[in-house]
Amino acid sequence: MVLDVLMATMLGMVAFFVVSKNSLTMPVYDHAWWLMPLSTALLLNITNLSVGLYDVKLRDSNIGLYRRCLVSGAMTFCIFEILVFNAFQKLEIAPIAFALFLLATVSVIFISRFMANTFEMFGITKKRVIVIGSGERASIIEKRMRREADRRGFKLVGFIKLNTDKEDQLRNENILEIGSLDNLQAYVAENRIDEIVIAPDERRGSLPLESLFDCKMTGVVVKDILDFIEEETGQVAVNLIYPSWVIYSNGFQSRHYIRVALDYTLNVVLAVLVFLFTWPIILVTSLLIYIEDGHKKGGTIFYKQTRVGMDGNLFEIIKFRSMRQDAEKDGAQWATKSDNRVTKIGAALRKYRIDELPQLFNVFKGEMDFVGPRPERPEFVKELIKEIPYYNHRHNVKPGLTGWAQLNYPYGSSVNDSLEKLKFDLYYIKRRSILLDLLILVRTIEIILFGKGR
Repeated sequence: MVLDVLMATMLGMVAFFVVSKNSLTMPVYDHAWWLMPLSTALLLNITNLSVGLYDVKLRDSNIGLYRRCLVSGAMTFCIFEILVFNAFQKLEIAPIAFALFLLATVSVIFISRFMANTFEMFGITKKRVIVIGSGERASIIEKRMRREADRRGFKLVGFIKLNTDKEDQLRNENILEIGSLDNLQAYVAENRIDEIVIAPDERRGSLPLESLFDCKMTGVVVKDILDFIEEETGQVAVNLIYPSWVIYSNGFQSRHYIRVALDYTLNVVLAVLVFLFTWPIILVTSLLIYIEDGHKKGGTIFYKQTRVGMDGNLFEIIKFRSMRQDAEKDGAQWATKSDNRVTKIGAALRKYRIDELPQLFNVFKGEMDFVGPRPERPEFVKELIKEIPYYNHRHNVKPGLTGWAQLNYPYGSSVNDSLEKLKFDLYYIKRRSILLDLLILVRTIEIILFGKGR
């Protein structure tokens, strides 16, 4: 992000220097020549974030990467042309010149990413990690982070086997031979280890506490496997949780009335702004649904369904109807990826998340927030609470139109999928903040722009 700001600002300065030599600059820039390059660079940073360019686990082709850069540049151009230049006409720049500047900037940003990916320019920043344990708990790291993109922030040196571990379940990992565990500090020093992850199957009497203490005192980070997975993957490993970790870990703060009141105010203001921008889309969508099959006897444009909200309270969610009228004639069913109950218009609505727009009224009523776990149906919640540990704790906060799980897990239509999404939901509940909410909202733009919704 810093590199993008610097490159965009420098290009802007060069562009203004060239333009000023030809006496084409406007008087307002004579004493504030840095204003446009810096403001453009900062806005471009935000639009880059919204299209996923700062996602450390982004996996895309070079063409896809450049497409994201172009979309970011187009968004920046539109914001300046529609909002900034209309509000401050003295700052206006010729549209063609501004477009060429943005095209050059996004091209340089793409080239920097291409070079970084090709030559691993930032690999030097990776922290060196070892894991104490090689059994069932330690194997979660291999299962969850087997791809190179999943280990972009660290280099896993290897695993240290313990006698108390269950059967070795590692398949493609390096097992370290350090002799006695008393040699741990020497090994850490000789191999420049930055972090030690504690992952034994049985803790009692198995850990070299004195060596770990000495490593900690020399500045080496010692971390529980739950904290390591949470930090590196953005999810809480539900199947590894033990009560003392929840009690002593940071996060899961108690609710405060001031924060609840502020959350509602911010969500209502945001809902009003979104409605002002999207009401034409809402009208057109209503008309299209009506034309397709809403005019038939008993046909509806909107769809109401009971969902489980905060503290387990039930409420009626409002959506644009995207399925056939008789979609649930056989009772409640999981929605699947290629569901044949979805109408032609409904497929497009789901892809671009347009079917969620009527939920703005749920936000007005205080039943939902913009960001939070997606609300589930009570018929499924009863089953999921029995099948999945800690599932009911996702109801500690209000459900949302979008959420951390929706950004990180593509689709869910089973108990196993619900377990995976719960890991991300608990991460959000544990770390929720206004800044995290803003990040999720900006990243949701990527889902809408590139049609990643379901």
